[in-house]
Amino acid sequence: MAQRQNCLPEVLALKMQLEWAQEGKMWLGLLLMLLICPSLEGQENSFTINHVYMKILPRQEVQNGQNLTLQCVVDISTTSYIKPQHWVLFYKNDVLFHNVSSVETTESYFIPQARVYDAGTYKCTVILNNKEKTTSEYQVWVKGVSDPRVTLDKREAIEGGVVMVNCSVPEEKPPIHFTIEKLKLSTNSFKQKREKKKTSYNQNFVMLEFSVEEQDRVIYFQCQATIFSENRMEHSRAIKSELVTVTEAFSNPKFHVSPEGVITEGDQLHIRCTIQVTHLVQEFPEIIIQKDKAIVAYKSHGNEATYSVMAMVEHSGNYTCKVEASRISKVSSIVVNITELFSKPKLESSTTRLDQGESLNLWCSIPGAPPGAPPANFTIQKENTIVSESPNFTRIASARDSGTYTCNASMGKVVKRSSGVQITVCEMLSKPRIFYDSSSEVIKGQTITVNCQSINGTPPISYHLLKANNILESRDMNSNEPAVFKDSPTKDVEYQCTVDNCHSHTEMVSEVLRVKVIAPVDEVKLSILLNQDVESGKAVVLRCSVNEASGPITFRFYREKETSPFYQITSNDTQAIWHKSKASKEHEGQYYCTASNRANRVKSSPQSNVLTVRVFLAPWIKGLIAVFVIGVIIAILVLGARCYVLKKAKAKQTPVEMSRPAAPLLNSSNEKMLSDPNTEANRHYGYNEDVGNHAMKPINENKEPLTLDVEYTEVEVTSPEPYQGLETKGTETVYSEIRKANPDFMENRYSVSTHFINIFLNSPLNSVIFPDSPRFCIPTNYTPTPASSVLDQEPLATQN
Repeated sequence: MAQRQNCLPEVLALKMQLEWAQEGKMWLGLLLMLLICPSLEGQENSFTINHVYMKILPRQEVQNGQNLTLQCVVDISTTSYIKPQHWVLFYKNDVLFHNVSSVETTESYFIPQARVYDAGTYKCTVILNNKEKTTSEYQVWVKGVSDPRVTLDKREAIEGGVVMVNCSVPEEKPPIHFTIEKLKLSTNSFKQKREKKKTSYNQNFVMLEFSVEEQDRVIYFQCQATIFSENRMEHSRAIKSELVTVTEAFSNPKFHVSPEGVITEGDQLHIRCTIQVTHLVQEFPEIIIQKDKAIVAYKSHGNEATYSVMAMVEHSGNYTCKVEASRISKVSSIVVNITELFSKPKLESSTTRLDQGESLNLWCSIPGAPPGAPPANFTIQKENTIVSESPNFTRIASARDSGTYTCNASMGKVVKRSSGVQITVCEMLSKPRIFYDSSSEVIKGQTITVNCQSINGTPPISYHLLKANNILESRDMNSNEPAVFKDSPTKDVEYQCTVDNCHSHTEMVSEVLRVKVIAPVDEVKLSILLNQDVESGKAVVLRCSVNEASGPITFRFYREKETSPFYQITSNDTQAIWHKSKASKEHEGQYYCTASNRANRVKSSPQSNVLTVRVFLAPWIKGLIAVFVIGVIIAILVLGARCYVLKKAKAKQTPVEMSRPAAPLLNSSNEKMLSDPNTEANRHYGYNEDVGNHAMKPINENKEPLTLDVEYTEVEVTSPEPYQGLETKGTETVYSEIRKANPDFMENRYSVSTHFINIFLNSPLNSVIFPDSPRFCIPTNYTPTPASSVLDQEPLATQN
């Protein structure tokens, strides 16, 4: 049972190999092995494969068609008395192609008549139960290729026909390369070979078509096969086909020329070309007669072609008759000589180029004419018009006489024409006119078209355009149309053109053409003539300039962020000046300018650089302001000191007034008011009572005398210590007139001074002098005392 199980893997492996080979006989071996395996049930013998090798008989390299035997020899050792059953597998190029179950030590595979495809690498494998052993690989070579077979579709052919050749190697397998040659069999045993090659990739034969040419008479074909195998090229023998007999389609052409013998000019010349056509031809060939390379006659159907013409010397030469039909072409030639009756006439002229009004002389002659020869008739022609029927022609030349002249000489039927003579009569050129399109102005760099034209004169005419007396360009015209020149001037320029033709007169010169070129504004610059820092009151001068531009130029001056110019001027100069005689702070800022002319659009006017102008105060103004400020400060200090002194004096004077008897009052109300000690006290401390002030105003305004008691009091006043620096020292005697006046007199004087100081401090001058100092403000409820009320008060009388 174990022995049977050991057979199963071998059976399965063998089955797979058999499926790859796909050969029905291998299934039979498989069935035999299955039958053998059960018979081994219960047996437990030991087996070993000692050695396996292969024999190639008769040798590893054999000739094509020779028998070949492959032997697989195996050496097996066993404990059984019975030879073990084993499998022998044969491989070619690692592909299983044969297997057999055997108990023998040698198994063979026979290959009858080995071919190229039998060459390769062989080996065999022996399988015993679950053991197997494989031989080394053996290279087998098959030398040569079996002879090819050559068959033809016909044994007889006609010129221009075809022969189909079949070359095959039935014993071999493709791909096969075939070489077929077409050979001619001739009496001198010379073989002319024409070869064709073709490789057949899926068949072991090829069919090639060969054309039968006109030189072929007896032909045959030869075929050789080549196969590439195992990195080697194997060749067969070259096998010949049967002979093929070729029949002419038509004979070689033949010439027939009449009259026979000497042919003289004036005779009628006939040249015929004839052929013979075989009855096997389905259509007639074409017959062509050529003189040199020119076809003079042809015939498409028939046995001959004819060329007939009156003989002239120019008809002498080599004639060819060519017969063509499909692939066949046959040619023959003949030389025809014609005797000249008289030579070609010659036309001569005194000159071929002459000016209008000069004499034109032509004469015609026959060179080499023997004395006593019959006279010839002459005519002289201009193109196709006869201008003279004699050998001479004379005329006063005009422009219409230009052309080609020929001379015809005739004797009987023979007429000969001379070579042409080209006569050119030159009309003098008119003074050229130079012009250009002046409807639009010429911008610098733009291309303009300058025309130069000479209306009269014989072409061809040579035009030369001069620019600043130098040749700019030249042009030849074959008519009287204007010559067109192009140029791109960059500045004002003068043009002139000269013309010349075949006339003997010197060249003509045109008038001078002056072209004004407008140079556009391309670069604008703004500059300040003095300094960017301008002293107040001094002049500001701005200059706007351009490098190069044609006038008139419009200059526009702008302040930055302003769309409209503050100054504009149009000038032919390349610069413009803006002048401000006295600069002030309002002229500070950034400036730029633009410039444009006719070549520039306003929207695309070039813009200058931006220039910053600064205005500062003059030194003398600064000094004046400083002096004024210092004076104001001194005035304020003096006024303050005076106010302080007067205030002190008033403080000392108040007790004296209070010790004096009071003056009578005008009315009870006034009496009460003046006698009120509180009021006096308020006055002493500088209190400004509105009611008292208003009560006194009507009296002052009416200027009515007051019935007041006037008292004089002598008071000794000692100057206070802060005023010890004054010149007056010691005790001063002051006489005071005490009147019932407005007690707020001193206070009003102080208020007026304060009012003027406040006006100054809040004025624009103060902001100029002290731009960073805070302003003093008078309270809104403050009402200054009118000047009249102040002036009405009498000052104190002071005595030393």
